[in-house]
Amino acid sequence: MNRTQKTEEVDRLREALDGVPAVVLTDFQGLTVEKITELRREFRKAAVRYEVVKNTLVRRAVAGTAMSVLDPLLHGNTAIAFHAEDPAAAAKVLSEFVKTNEKLVIKGGWLSGTLLDADGVKSLATMPGKNELRSRLLSVFNGVPSQFVRLLNAAQSGFVRVLQARGEKLAE
Repeated sequence: MNRTQKTEEVDRLREALDGVPAVVLTDFQGLTVEKITELRREFRKAAVRYEVVKNTLVRRAVAGTAMSVLDPLLHGNTAIAFHAEDPAAAAKVLSEFVKTNEKLVIKGGWLSGTLLDADGVKSLATMPGKNELRSRLLSVFNGVPSQFVRLLNAAQSGFVRVLQARGEKLAE
């Protein structure tokens, strides 16, 4: 790579990482091409970006930002995974993949200004994702009006049952 290509790559990385809520770094040494292809397929399903990067270029891209704390993790083979909105998405995919592929090593990560070790990334993977939180919130929003409608109908249906019971008693 010549100097202009490196500069372009640093700018591209800086732009890609700008505004990202979380980043996970991995060491992929020892994985076969088939396993890496499988991992990339899983990342695409989850809309997670996964790139093999040069450590020096990442250092330059995150220099002067909150992500500069990633510096101790930037050694050896490094791949970076991140989702534009969901901080747990990359960690979930990687945690599932590591269960069946011991050669993939999670180095650590970054979450909103905090450096995470491998255990921190695994903890992040257990947190509910953005879509799960949205569905929980919608169920709460739908639950209150549904209960209110049932409460309104309860008075009317109770009155109808009383009338029906009275009518049956009079018929006897």
